[in-house]
Amino acid sequence: MVLRQKKKSTKMRGSKTHGYGAKKKHRGKGNKGGFGYAGSHKHKWSYIVKYEPDHFGKKRLTGLYRKMKTINLFELDKMDNQVNLDKMGYTKLLGAGKLTHKVDVIVRKWTKRAEEKIKELGGSVKTPYEGE
Repeated sequence: MVLRQKKKSTKMRGSKTHGYGAKKKHRGKGNKGGFGYAGSHKHKWSYIVKYEPDHFGKKRLTGLYRKMKTINLFELDKMDNQVNLDKMGYTKLLGAGKLTHKVDVIVRKWTKRAEEKIKELGGSVKTPYEGE
């Protein structure tokens, strides 16, 4: 059996201040040690370290660079003879793996190695804008 101490709030029923002295001593945001992020480099440092480790320091802009969604040749091997990777959401075709059948691909960007392997089997690689 584990003995536990009673909660302070139940112990102090009927007490006006629950052991904090004058009425105004345990009240308001000022009692927490400042307003907003005041003290985050001093007495609230442990909170910053635990819950917001990236709060301080340099933050670089990331909005201008978009990561390309890539696909490899061996994944194309499982697909049909005509594949529109642009509509599927892929931006670049990479040359890893082997192809076993002729494939006509529409994609925005590709590597030289991927193009060589596709043309070896008699396929073609085009951009989505070539038809316009």
